[in-house]
Amino acid sequence: MPFTAAQIAEQLGGEVLGDGSVPLTGFAPADCACAGDLTFAENEAYFAAAEQSPATAILVAGPLVSAQKVIIRVPNARVAMARVLPVFFPPDEPPRGIHPSAVIDASAQIDPTAHIGPHCRVSARVRLGARTVLMGGNHLGRDCQVGDDVCLFPNVVIYARSQIGHRVSIHAGTVIGSDGYGYVLDEGRHRKLLHLGNVILQDDVEIGANTAIDRGVFGATVIGQGTKIDNLVHIAHNVVIGRHCLILGQVGFAGSTRVGDYTVVASQSGIADHLKIGNQITIGAKSGVMRDIPDGSRVLGIPALPDRQAKRQIIAGQQLPELIRRLRELEQQVAELRAKIDG
Repeated sequence: MPFTAAQIAEQLGGEVLGDGSVPLTGFAPADCACAGDLTFAENEAYFAAAEQSPATAILVAGPLVSAQKVIIRVPNARVAMARVLPVFFPPDEPPRGIHPSAVIDASAQIDPTAHIGPHCRVSARVRLGARTVLMGGNHLGRDCQVGDDVCLFPNVVIYARSQIGHRVSIHAGTVIGSDGYGYVLDEGRHRKLLHLGNVILQDDVEIGANTAIDRGVFGATVIGQGTKIDNLVHIAHNVVIGRHCLILGQVGFAGSTRVGDYTVVASQSGIADHLKIGNQITIGAKSGVMRDIPDGSRVLGIPALPDRQAKRQIIAGQQLPELIRRLRELEQQVAELRAKIDG
């Protein structure tokens, strides 16, 4: 369905420079845009490429103008792009109802607007909210509570007593609520520590593919409102992650660590157990966090240190080969001087 440039600008709270009645039929980056497409430009280099492309209109932030293209000026071009993409590419809406191959316990409460795809298992006393979608091959254990507008992609498994808020998306292959890694050494054997807790995912959480979030030993493992978790992340038992955090791919959290709000953990970082990670923290990629981190800090490295200190150490390490060479030269000079003195 085409939209005019003026309609798009109105939805984005922007202004049109040029012909607001021009139809826009899609969105694409400048290097693959076609006539009728809207594209975006965050800086002058992107803008030059967009002007040379076949795109009809350009989303921009700032004073950029064009004699060839319709301009939609917005406060932030990338934010506007995120808002406009669902307009041109609305998500699929599965039909309401339950696939014949699904197995639904008689005690489950399924909102009539929900969709349950093929080969799903919905256990006793599960509750599914309005417009919630189980795409297929999903298993929900007993007493799970799932809110409105939740989407479980294929083969997501939700263990018993998990609680999922509204507007949560969980991508394929992820497991929520499995046992944590807890053992005690008893007479030379590792005895399993029974996990009796659960997992709570608050509203607007999104979890990537093949991630595992373990349930608590007694209490809950909690993922706060608006937090976004990438693929291949492991979150151990009783971890509490705050609101609006970003957890990137291949990050691992050991048990009972607490993370504040608006914290970013970059890829392949490891977080030790029973730590307190504050609010608005940035943890650099491949960091090993072994101590508490106060609010507002930026850390990096193994072990993780304040980023400036870590960068100085990295630079110093890069200079070691030259320092070793110079030290050997000095040692040789000292040996020659000693030989002259002794002779």
